[in-house]
Amino acid sequence: MAQRAAFRLKYRLRQFWEAWHPRPDPQALAEAQSLLSPALWRLFSAMPLAEQAHGLRVFGILRAAGHTDPDLLTAALLHDVGKARCRPHLWERVVVVLAGWCCPRAWLRWGKGKPQGWRRPFVIAVQHPRWGAALVAAAGAPRAAALIREHHAPAPADPLVRVLQWADEQA
Repeated sequence: MAQRAAFRLKYRLRQFWEAWHPRPDPQALAEAQSLLSPALWRLFSAMPLAEQAHGLRVFGILRAAGHTDPDLLTAALLHDVGKARCRPHLWERVVVVLAGWCCPRAWLRWGKGKPQGWRRPFVIAVQHPRWGAALVAAAGAPRAAALIREHHAPAPADPLVRVLQWADEQA
């Protein structure tokens, strides 16, 4: 248990650093652009740099593991595109993570409604999969949108969602 907690802390510290200093890999960007349609590439390009870099890491993890399904790879790149609708600040990300550790049920309650006031970061965290799925579906990728919609589901039935969750946890 202590080893898992240490891993999670290391993961979160790395995640914080990468959100603070995002640097999307140029080669991965070129690969992503070759996979995505022009409409999907516009969505990807509109994402904050931290979300782009994270999506590219998830994409790279899946490719390194041998995954080639274009809908899964598209979902990897765009799974956090809903955050482009309402961009979370770095301090808000920290608050959401800490609250998720200490009061997960309240965290979900706080995520209902509109992204306003003190609930804003929780609403973004809870609702960004639905927002992102709507954007990706409208851009012509309904299967990728379905994966994105479920990427934070506690027990997804779709095995591709479970693969996406695994890669997201590594990145």
